[in-house]
Amino acid sequence: MTQLPLELGHRASYGGEDFLVASSNEAAVAWLDRWPAWPGAGLALHGPPGCGKTHLAHVFMARAGARLLGPEDLEPGALPGLLDGLRACVLDAEPPVPDRALLHLHNALAEAGGHLLVVSRQAPARWGVALPDLASRLAALPAVRIEPPDDRLMEALLVKLFADRQIAVAPGVVAYLASRLERSFAALQRMVESLDRESLARRRSIGLALAREVLERGQG
Repeated sequence: MTQLPLELGHRASYGGEDFLVASSNEAAVAWLDRWPAWPGAGLALHGPPGCGKTHLAHVFMARAGARLLGPEDLEPGALPGLLDGLRACVLDAEPPVPDRALLHLHNALAEAGGHLLVVSRQAPARWGVALPDLASRLAALPAVRIEPPDDRLMEALLVKLFADRQIAVAPGVVAYLASRLERSFAALQRMVESLDRESLARRRSIGLALAREVLERGQG
């Protein structure tokens, strides 16, 4: 009988010192390090799920004292008073978004000398918004894409994901997985979650045999 593990959850570290810089994300990191000396009123940070956008957004929020906004915050009547005293906001959203409210947010921050960081899977210039004024502003935002991880970052991210869950793995597991998994952050996260569940359910440490079994079953 397979024991069902308790879902105790885990907390990923969002400290700036924990973010792993590599060729796939160094351009994005360089842009955020330049704040507040950006050439315009904002920046668009985009890339596939799990690529580090959320982590970088939290690093930026801590540094800039920025507020995180979602699509629900752009509903009519939600913005008045929202920006009092803020120098920056982070908008984590995918299209469609309320056009006029987003235009108002962008303009209000620009007039106050503040900045808007847009975080999304697709560059905002390609959202296809209907409002011409908003379309022109989104097109003018510098856009930086975070690319899929290279070999060095694949291994480093696996080490970090296991550490975030306080999981010890046997020697060779990280290199074995990094050379065989899909080259995406999401695939790494799924594999670590699967191994964590299997290890808890079986009361078994994570070694090469378990990693191979989970990988071959397609749970990563």
